[in-house]
Amino acid sequence: MGNEGKLKDLLSSWEDTYKKGQLTLWIFLSLRESEKYVEEIKEFVETKSNGTITCEEQSLYRALRKYEHIDVLKYELRKGMKGPERKYYYLTDLGNELFNRFVSRNISLLYSEEIRKFLKS
Repeated sequence: MGNEGKLKDLLSSWEDTYKKGQLTLWIFLSLRESEKYVEEIKEFVETKSNGTITCEEQSLYRALRKYEHIDVLKYELRKGMKGPERKYYYLTDLGNELFNRFVSRNISLLYSEEIRKFLKS
């Protein structure tokens, strides 16, 4: 295998690991925008990540149940446009504070002048 093939495999492996760790961030980002039901969260994640992050609805439901259990999000039932009621999820005050602290400690670092110079090609 040449360097190009090796590079492709390594990048794919790194991205797979990266994506698994990013789902929580993307779910929280979607709910910061507005209350959403599962299909809207999925669409937000896939659209806003330019298709680099995809998620199965089952994975979303599992994650949402976990976050609800630890009180960082809640839902309210609302009439769907067609058919049964839907769960519209939203961040609680605790969830918003958790998101803010995570961003402050982890994401904001990428905007420092020192780190930005390393990110430039």
